Amino acid sequence: MKSIAKVLNRLAELPMLLAAATLFVLMVLTFADVIMRSTFSAPIEAATELTRISMAVIVFSALPVVSARADHIVVDLLDPLFHRAGIERILEGLITLVCGVLLYWPAMRSFDLAARANNYGDLTEYLSIPVFYITWFIAFMTLVTAISMALRGLVILFMPDLLRGKHD
Repeated sequence: MKSIAKVLNRLAELPMLLAAATLFVLMVLTFADVIMRSTFSAPIEAATELTRISMAVIVFSALPVVSARADHIVVDLLDPLFHRAGIERILEGLITLVCGVLLYWPAMRSFDLAARANNYGDLTEYLSIPVFYITWFIAFMTLVTAISMALRGLVILFMPDLLRGKHD
């Protein structure tokens, strides 16, 4: 089991490296745009377009990893109530499983939208990047998030020892 966890952790580094590299490129782009705009009154025309694409890459690259590790922000207003009832692990497992299953539909809808953008030949405004590439990436990473959340929910419900006592 430890070797599987090690492989999964190594695999999780890839989308996080993509997100980090994209964030660095976005930072350099913003810096260059501000310098060009302020100093030479010549902004980078495609900066807004590249910023939008970069934000999509950053968010949807990190989403599966954050969801699989449960590193997202949690508001636990009702946790004391469920803690007294002793069902917090079961509730967390069910909620995680249901959220993973429900993410299937936005992923499939995004695949449909990517196919439509491809059929229509939609391009971005300045750089003429085919929109379906970005939409397909969003759809794929949403599907990976759905699978990772559903698997995490099943692990919480049926194999909580794999999470090393995190929920006990």
